[in-house]
Amino acid sequence: MKRFFQIVVILMVIGGLLYSAGAQEQPQAQKPAPETEAGSEQAEMPEVVVLGPKIQVENPTHNFGKMAPGSKNKCEFRFKNVGDDVLKIKKVKKTCGCTVPQLSKKEYEPGESGTVKVTYRASKRAGAVSKHLYIQSNDKLNPKVTLTIKGEVAKKINVEPKRLKQILKDENAGCPPITITSLDKKPFSIKKFKSTGNCIFVDFDPTEKAQKFVLEPKVSMAKLRKNPNGRIDIELTHPSTDRVTVNYNLLSRFKVDPPKIIVFNAEPQKPTKKEVWVLNNYGEDFEIESASSEKGIIKILSQEKVDGRYKFELEITPPETKNLRKIFTDELTVRVKDGEKLRVTCRGFYSRKLDTGQAKK
Repeated sequence: MKRFFQIVVILMVIGGLLYSAGAQEQPQAQKPAPETEAGSEQAEMPEVVVLGPKIQVENPTHNFGKMAPGSKNKCEFRFKNVGDDVLKIKKVKKTCGCTVPQLSKKEYEPGESGTVKVTYRASKRAGAVSKHLYIQSNDKLNPKVTLTIKGEVAKKINVEPKRLKQILKDENAGCPPITITSLDKKPFSIKKFKSTGNCIFVDFDPTEKAQKFVLEPKVSMAKLRKNPNGRIDIELTHPSTDRVTVNYNLLSRFKVDPPKIIVFNAEPQKPTKKEVWVLNNYGEDFEIESASSEKGIIKILSQEKVDGRYKFELEITPPETKNLRKIFTDELTVRVKDGEKLRVTCRGFYSRKLDTGQAKK
C-alpha cells in the first residue's frame, strides 16, 4: 500500500513538470487594442491649420450686360482677409488701357474686408467683351487672384454714312446727308457739330429733340483742300451715347504713283533708275509746267505724256559719304499748270556690305 502511494506521487510530479514545460512554449496572447469612440476603426487625425494671410474674393466675375459704345462702366470686387495674419496687396494689375482699378489701401488685418473699384470704358466697336485684372498679394497659397469683367457692346445710336468720300469737282464736294438714329427709341438732341479745320458744318437747333436727325452738311472747298483727310465729331444728349464720329477723305485731284521712292543697298555715285507716274483722279486733262529736284540727287532723264498721264524716268545717284550708316534724302517737286504742287520724297539706305568692308580696312 505504501509503495502504491509513492508511485502515485511520482506520477503527479512528472505530470506537473510536463504541463509547465508546455505552457512556456505557447506564445503570449496579444493585448487587445483599446476601442475608439463610437466603435470607429481608426481615430480622427487632428486638422492641419495653415497660418498666414488668405484672400477670398466674394465674386471674381462681373457682367455689365449690354453697354453703349465708348461708355464708362463701373463695378466693385469685394474681398476679405480670412487668414490670421496681415494681408498685403502688392498690386492690382490690368491687362488693357480701357480698365482703371482703384484700391483704397494695401494692408488688411485678419477678418478685414476691402474693395477693388474698376472703371471700364467700352470700345466703340460692337461685340462681346471679356477682360481680366489680377490681385497680387502675400497670400502664399493664392498669390495671384484673377478678376473678370464681361459684357457686350451694343449700339444705341446708328450713324450713316460712317465715312464720307469727298470729290472736289462735284457740288458741295459730293457730301451726302448724315442720318443719326436712336436704336433704343430714346429721344436726343444735337449739342455740337465739329469737323477738322471747320471745313464741314451744318445748321441745327440744339433745343430740338427727336429719335432721328437728318443733317445736311455744307462744305468749304477752300478749307477742304487744306484738310483733305479728317473727321466729324457730333456731340449728343443721348443717355448712353454722348457722341458719334464720321471720318472723311477727299479724293485729291492728282495722284503720284509711287508717292515715295526708297533705294536700298545704295552705293556712293552708283546711279539707280526709277519711274514715277502722275495722273488726274477726275479724268481731267492737265499739263506739267515744271519738275525739279531739291538737292540734285534726283535727275529727270525723260518726261512724256501717255494716255492722259505723265511718266517720269528718274536717275538717283547716292552722294559720297564717310558714314555709310547715314541715309540720304531728296524731294522731287512737280508743278501742274494750274499752280498745284505735287511732291515725291526719296530716301536711300547705303549697303551694309560696304560698311563692313570699310570696318575691316
